[in-house]
Amino acid sequence: MTGPTRAEYCVIACAEAWRDDGEVLASPMGPIPSIGARLARLTFAPDLLLTDGEALLVRPDGTPEGWLPYREHLTWVTSGRRHVMMGASQIDRFGNQNISCIGDWERPRRQLLGVRGAPVNTLNNPTSYWIPRHSRRVFVDRVDMVCGVGYDRAAGARYHRIPRVVSDLGVFDFATPDRSMRLASLHPGVTVEQVREATGFELAVPHEVPSTREPTGEELRLIREVVDPAGVRAREVAA
Repeated sequence: MTGPTRAEYCVIACAEAWRDDGEVLASPMGPIPSIGARLARLTFAPDLLLTDGEALLVRPDGTPEGWLPYREHLTWVTSGRRHVMMGASQIDRFGNQNISCIGDWERPRRQLLGVRGAPVNTLNNPTSYWIPRHSRRVFVDRVDMVCGVGYDRAAGARYHRIPRVVSDLGVFDFATPDRSMRLASLHPGVTVEQVREATGFELAVPHEVPSTREPTGEELRLIREVVDPAGVRAREVAA
């Protein structure tokens, strides 16, 4: 078996977001987060609940195992029992996320998805982020519009928490005194200088930065043979 690819390190980093969550509803958005959530369910997070995005709870292979009507889904959303992994067109040092527009929101240069469910997600349940192309266009000093709420705006929000941000360069968290973003691990082959160069604000960087956890042999087998035999992960991160 060949060694893990960068995409497979990203899968592991996303899967780790749900470690120790217990029986919560995983809502991964995007191929690599979805592969990560299914891998977590098959290995270290057996109590994790997966959904088809509509009304069914499903097993990692997509077959139904339960029923989750929309009215009950909304109850889960507002009670801290869901952990979302969203994307971000922009994210700043405190975890404020933008998926709505680029430029002045009254007259934007580019219209994006819109605010959608980001405020409800971030204020009512843990929300992590997956960013497949780490750059200064995404990791910005100040987002053009706040959709997902960061630590500097979430005072009093009972269930607000941003466990991690995963990019194609590394893993980031907010384990700092002022809750600003910190470099938590580097994917193999990536340097601190590369991350700093690709980030539009000053990151907190510990004296020694560990490497992102390597997938075990069994995890690699599950990724390659069970969860993603078609290799969809490589379409997001080719390295």
